[in-house]
Amino acid sequence: MLAVAEELKRRGHEVLFIGTRTGIEARLAPAKGFPIEYIEIGGLKRVGWLQMARTLWNLPVSTLRVMRRLRCGAVFSMGGYAAGPTVIAALLRGVPVIAMEPNAAPGMTNRRLGRFVRKTLLGFEDAARFFPAGKTEVTGLPVREEFFAIPPRKPSSTLRLLITGGSGGARTLNRAARESWPLFRSGEFPVSILHQTGRDAYEETRAAFAQSGLEGEVVPFIENMAEAFAAADVIVSRAGAGAAAEIAAAGKASILVPFPFAADQHQLRNAEAFERAGAARLILDKDMTGETLFQAAVEVAAQAGQMGEAARRLAKPGAARRAADLLEELIDS
Repeated sequence: MLAVAEELKRRGHEVLFIGTRTGIEARLAPAKGFPIEYIEIGGLKRVGWLQMARTLWNLPVSTLRVMRRLRCGAVFSMGGYAAGPTVIAALLRGVPVIAMEPNAAPGMTNRRLGRFVRKTLLGFEDAARFFPAGKTEVTGLPVREEFFAIPPRKPSSTLRLLITGGSGGARTLNRAARESWPLFRSGEFPVSILHQTGRDAYEETRAAFAQSGLEGEVVPFIENMAEAFAAADVIVSRAGAGAAAEIAAAGKASILVPFPFAADQHQLRNAEAFERAGAARLILDKDMTGETLFQAAVEVAAQAGQMGEAARRLAKPGAARRAADLLEELIDS
């Protein structure tokens, strides 16, 4: 979303985000200087009838009011619960919509509304079968340009490992990382680890890492992720669409551990697509241990160059520009 917003801003357009106060957009959009409107909306999947009724009642109440005040020429949707009512409101008011489906397995919002929007842009070709013929285009997920600018790393005697479970961290990755430290310490090659734990696990993990004897750093959150990618040989990560797209853009070898409770198993489908391409090693959450992490890191490090090249082939560098082009066409039509 930020990549497309920045491209539109460069072209002289005004951009407004619509989201929830609990979503990551509440922090990231204002930090980049973009205004944001908040809506109050709950989930529709795996909730009780009372919550579903409350959500359905809030659809017109929380979104049509916002849309009535906006004089927007087009809407760009990434799917999700906040996007559902916003897209419905846009369609009811005759505002054209371009949707983006970042995952190999589409979420409920995009699956249900895909037939009504002008076009759905896809992060993975695998997702095309879920949408009407002729209404999709494989563009890849828009990624900020700094990830594409990362050059290949020169071979080094030290393996530089980046472990990130996303902004909130991941318990499985945090646990497996701690279990792996003794194995890396007694391994045959030096390693330097940068580990983003999330805020909840930071203090405990940082204190334990200080006693591990390993080179590296434990941090609660990485502000400049592109810089962290550039310094890494191998990335250990969940398999969300954003992380996968950034790994591809940066041309990095990776170990992907899909979040097992992701809707419609979309993280598993993303990781499978990367593994089929020879770009990543897939490890299921239930199989992720210190031993598994250590062995996978050693094996992936040995072929990091070719895996990184395979990842780069999955990247689509013009995705943000293409999305902006389509939105401009709708505004001008």
